Amino acid sequence: MKAAENFIANRLAERREAGNLRALKPEGNLIDFCSNDYLGFARSAELKKAVASECSANHALNGATGSRLISGNLKYTEAVEQQIAQWFDSEASLLFNSGYDANVGLLSSLPQRGDTIICDELIHASAIDGARLSYANRFSFKHNDVDSLEAKLKNAKGVCYVVIESVYSMDGDSPPLIDIVEMTEKYKAHLIVDEAHAFGLYKRGLVSELGLQHRVFARLITFGKALGGHGAAIVGSSLLRNYLINFARSFIYTTAAPFHQVAAIKTGLDLLNSSDDMVDQLKHNIALFKALSSPEALQIMPPSNSPIQCVVLTSALKATTMATALQNKGFDVRAILSPTVAEGSERLRICLHAFNTDVQVKQLTEIINPSI
Repeated sequence: MKAAENFIANRLAERREAGNLRALKPEGNLIDFCSNDYLGFARSAELKKAVASECSANHALNGATGSRLISGNLKYTEAVEQQIAQWFDSEASLLFNSGYDANVGLLSSLPQRGDTIICDELIHASAIDGARLSYANRFSFKHNDVDSLEAKLKNAKGVCYVVIESVYSMDGDSPPLIDIVEMTEKYKAHLIVDEAHAFGLYKRGLVSELGLQHRVFARLITFGKALGGHGAAIVGSSLLRNYLINFARSFIYTTAAPFHQVAAIKTGLDLLNSSDDMVDQLKHNIALFKALSSPEALQIMPPSNSPIQCVVLTSALKATTMATALQNKGFDVRAILSPTVAEGSERLRICLHAFNTDVQVKQLTEIINPSI
């Protein structure tokens, strides 16, 4: 016991001394500029009422009672999966309990020994963990750099899978998606796109927005961000769906999502289908924030047309100090620290929403601009 406790205490002390010790923080009454609730669905009274109606009409149980391969599968869930597939113009989809589960399940089960996984260097931790659990050869390429990707593709062995995001969670930028699709086709690689932060800003994700849905091997869609719910889906072929049902351990060996979670996905998609005004308002707020940001702020912000706008600073101290100053003035903005981002690129991660007002966006930039 003592050896383990010493190890734990030492690692926590190292984090504390580096200024990047994580701690849980309860909700407060600050103006939200940190959550992924981009369209405000998580707080939508209309959506809440629709979910309750679905649960009541279907006599929903509190829980799923088991894994989907035992007692936890419902005709309702399979119908929602068909709805998801149709929404993303795909043959099939398979629900997972979270985006983490989806990425780990897909990437740990599909690539085999002798195959190759090539990831953008800034890919999400869940994709990294999934790739580590496979027996495939693993490589990364420079962020959004097609030439770097091609250099890795030239040396790929076996079946090759390229993994990217359509909007990156910590920079908010997007890859040159058309160029990457063409490059993967050139080398007969299979492209997997994580659309977690694009879905909602683009109602069917960036892949569909660009008409590339039939040239991408698989997409990961999460419902805990713009849709305001929870869970995720892998979207692809019926063959892939059947494979994951048989081999994805994070799908097989876990209790299924409760009815409420699946109903929130269904009703969330229905609401998104009629939410052009909210999407337009979100895009307005993104443009307004960028227009009001000072030239000095824009110089240290990665180029982003997404709700994620980051002010990249040079130390954990600078990031936490500025975040604390904003919180003290009523704005919930969080500092993102190493190891989530590289040391020396600690930042403020500002998330814009459809429900943020012009006045709130203006006040936020008025505090940030002179602090840079």
